[in-house]
Amino acid sequence: MRPVPSPARPRSVTILGATGSIGGSTLAVLAEHPDRFRVEAVTAATNGRKLAEIARATGARFAAVSDPSAYGQLREALAGSGIEAAAGEGAIVEAAARDADFVMAGIVGAAGLAPALAAVRRGAILGLANKECLVCAGDLFMHEVATHGAALLPVDSEHNAIFQAMAASRRDEVETLILTASGGPFRTRTQAEMEVATVADAVRHPNWSMGTKISVDSASMMNKGLEIIEAHHLFAMPEDRIEVLVHPQSVIHSLVTFRDGSTLAQLGAPDMRIPISYSLGWPARLPITAPRLDLAARGRLDFEPPDPVRFPALRLARHALRQGGAAPTLLNAANEVAVAAFIAGRIGFLDIARCVELVLERSAGGPVGSIDDVIAHDRAARDAATQAIVRLEAGRPSLSRHEATA
Repeated sequence: MRPVPSPARPRSVTILGATGSIGGSTLAVLAEHPDRFRVEAVTAATNGRKLAEIARATGARFAAVSDPSAYGQLREALAGSGIEAAAGEGAIVEAAARDADFVMAGIVGAAGLAPALAAVRRGAILGLANKECLVCAGDLFMHEVATHGAALLPVDSEHNAIFQAMAASRRDEVETLILTASGGPFRTRTQAEMEVATVADAVRHPNWSMGTKISVDSASMMNKGLEIIEAHHLFAMPEDRIEVLVHPQSVIHSLVTFRDGSTLAQLGAPDMRIPISYSLGWPARLPITAPRLDLAARGRLDFEPPDPVRFPALRLARHALRQGGAAPTLLNAANEVAVAAFIAGRIGFLDIARCVELVLERSAGGPVGSIDDVIAHDRAARDAATQAIVRLEAGRPSLSRHEATA
């Protein structure tokens, strides 16, 4: 068991994706406990100026942007601070490899895989807010965690809730994992309304404040499909024992049903500071100023099954998990490309799932025996998704197998 962060022994922290929503919530928790933590490194994609402000405010020793064109801005903003600046994908991996006790993996998408692995391979505590690491390379990633003695703590509110609910129990006592979903902004929309939905509609989440890509995934419920795959790897649970339950209030974050019929749930306000603080303070709990749950004021909690017709992403994710091999990697890569195309105004909202399904149907899968395999399958799926988007733009969704796997 790792030592609890304390004034006598502060925990050093690196934040991957410090300028994003997870990074902002992490910084807010750290600010409440300046005597228990120190910041080693912070990273961002392109916002060098904001990253420099964060690095100066936290006393970080190293700051890196993945976009080399943002390096000049970062270096200029850090001039005279003594904080080391760097740029490029290798610099992000370097940040994760630095000697910090805890690494918050808050980089969205497959781009977060390499730095997360760098942290795992030196046996760090990894707060995993990037579900794509386990979707793209679940078996390999979990093998690396076991091999190097890393501690993997789920930060997504749903998996963090399961982690808490299972804390005093053995895996063989668990019957079912139940991931809750808010239903997103389109929970009660018709398919016709979803067909013409805008990006502004899709990111207008009723409960959570998140980044654009994650918000779109929530609207399509692809985020829940990815979470099914993530839960399978995190908790060694078969796909048919992982359920999804729509819970519009986002108060119950997930549930665990045990073989004796008991069901344990973790409840809390929809505030990412809560699961983040649990991860940062693990194995202890940190006091934080997040809002407390007032069930009397809430009055009621509602539940309903997800609609598989309006939200086909759940079916696609389950199919990919059952198929195994490269299928989850293809699913994730196609979704990332399709979401980017939707945000850019190239395709409609419902075209996201259509694109993913085309790629899964037409692309060659295969085994995944190494990270190089993951990268190759990811690249092939992105190419296939790009081809699919061209056809969807033109109103011709059919692809030849050659075009889909080129």
